[in-house]
Amino acid sequence: MKRALLIILLLAACKEEAQDLSPVALTESAVGHFCQMNVLEHPGPKAQVHLEGFPGKPLFFSQVRDAIAYARLPEQDGVILAIYVNDMGAEGASWDEPGDTNWIAAASAHYVVGSSVEGGMGAPELVPFTDLAAAAAFADRRGGTVMSLADVPDSAVIAPVTMESDITAGDDADFNARLKALSEKIEG
Repeated sequence: MKRALLIILLLAACKEEAQDLSPVALTESAVGHFCQMNVLEHPGPKAQVHLEGFPGKPLFFSQVRDAIAYARLPEQDGVILAIYVNDMGAEGASWDEPGDTNWIAAASAHYVVGSSVEGGMGAPELVPFTDLAAAAAFADRRGGTVMSLADVPDSAVIAPVTMESDITAGDDADFNARLKALSEKIEG
């Protein structure tokens, strides 16, 4: 009897508890993983990524685009258990206040890709919706294409973004002049 009880106790001790993957409500203490800025200070939809071994402590992202990029980057080495995004079609959700608790699984969302809106960090944004008709209506108003997460190309999330403020009138001419000078130096 003692031996059976000991075996049961050992087996129970070895059994791993499943990690709670429930979405976490957005609070003032949420900080963007990449930017290290308060997430609530930025407009547009947000995302949270739950990693194995960190129950109830997801990584927050100021833009949905950033969370999807994080998941796709080869440098990312944590085991991702769940990704949630704001449902921008939820009641009360707006660009300035996308919601604290209207999270949906990223894999089941419909995304508007290539619209005229910018996310919280000023880059093009993937705008998530639970309802396909709501996503299509948003795309009709703001441009873009409705896609599933699997269909969103890497170029929509990982490619660098040139901000208008980064471009000056002489950039192309300056680049071409430096390139020509370098070519002449190498040839000469």
